[in-house]
Amino acid sequence: MASGNFATPKALLEIADQHISEFRLFMLGAQTGIPNREGVAFESPFLGPGMRRSPRLNYIPCRLSLVPVLLANHFQPKVVLLHGSSVRDGKVSLGVEVNILPAAIEAARKNGGIVVVQSNPEMPYTFGDAEISLDDVDYLIEVDEELTEAPNIPLNDTSLEIGSLIADRVANGSTLQLGIGAIPNAVIESMQKHQALKIWTEMFSDGVLGLVRNGAIDPESTLTASFLFGSRDLYDWVNLNERVHMRRTEVTNDPGVISMQMQMTSINAALQVDLRDQANAAFVNGQPYSGFGGSTDFIVGALHAMGGASFMALPSWHEKSGNSNIVQQLTEPVTSFQHSFVVTEQGVAECFGRTASEQATNLIEKAAHPDARDSLLAYWANLA
Repeated sequence: MASGNFATPKALLEIADQHISEFRLFMLGAQTGIPNREGVAFESPFLGPGMRRSPRLNYIPCRLSLVPVLLANHFQPKVVLLHGSSVRDGKVSLGVEVNILPAAIEAARKNGGIVVVQSNPEMPYTFGDAEISLDDVDYLIEVDEELTEAPNIPLNDTSLEIGSLIADRVANGSTLQLGIGAIPNAVIESMQKHQALKIWTEMFSDGVLGLVRNGAIDPESTLTASFLFGSRDLYDWVNLNERVHMRRTEVTNDPGVISMQMQMTSINAALQVDLRDQANAAFVNGQPYSGFGGSTDFIVGALHAMGGASFMALPSWHEKSGNSNIVQQLTEPVTSFQHSFVVTEQGVAECFGRTASEQATNLIEKAAHPDARDSLLAYWANLA
């Protein structure tokens, strides 16, 4: 088990690769550069490019809020490799990646496993559940290593149009959860003049920092997240910043806790949405591309929140395949269903609180590409 996303403990994984002939590697959002050879079996409920499409991958279907249960009862780690900060007052911080790691540490210690920390001065020191006592660490290795920074995702006209349509429906004072990718980034781009926004999210990147600097975030609020990735500028800003609360997955992704946030607004992206408002955000050609992640946790929490809303966003048309992303019926596994709104560059389809026929009509008329509408209408009329 190792820290994932952009907190990969590269030095520790290199040691493991050199000295352990066979092992199972459990990570979330694994990036390229991890040990990748015969003898290394991958395990993950949420895939990054380092594990995606690997013949040695064991994909574990699970929403992110339940991964700590997996670690406690089904995939108990024997060794936990962590990427932490420098030592401060008898503690290290997990920095930009808290996520499921506190649960992994607890499971390892309960079952006689060991915890190893790669202590790195480049890792920002963040607070909350990120702080780990040295009493819970068996071995600490000092490593000075630059952190991986997130690539800059270009915003095309389609993403910007979708972002603008969503931003227009988000009220001042809302609490935001933003997924990963161009569309959530485009939403942020369109919200620079909003006021009193709050952040309760699985992750955030530089876009949220931009909202803070432009005064769109409530200055009295804390920013709660479970992991981060972005630029060095973001990492420096969160270092020793008491406004940033890094919490474990069981807190950030608990739908009950999410539902208590003021005007909770979840904004996520899908690959396809069908006429029953079912979304596929995880599979391509029958193979897992990412996984459920935390979107399902936040969709449910937002729908239960007072004044909350769940946005599912996607381009109406897949340019490479020449096919509509609003489809008759999903052939891939369903990641989520029942959203407040489905948004494409064509418009906003209202879904929650509508009958099945009204949902389908709204999706066809407001979200589907004009070239796909006739075939979608004919399909739905044949079902009626």
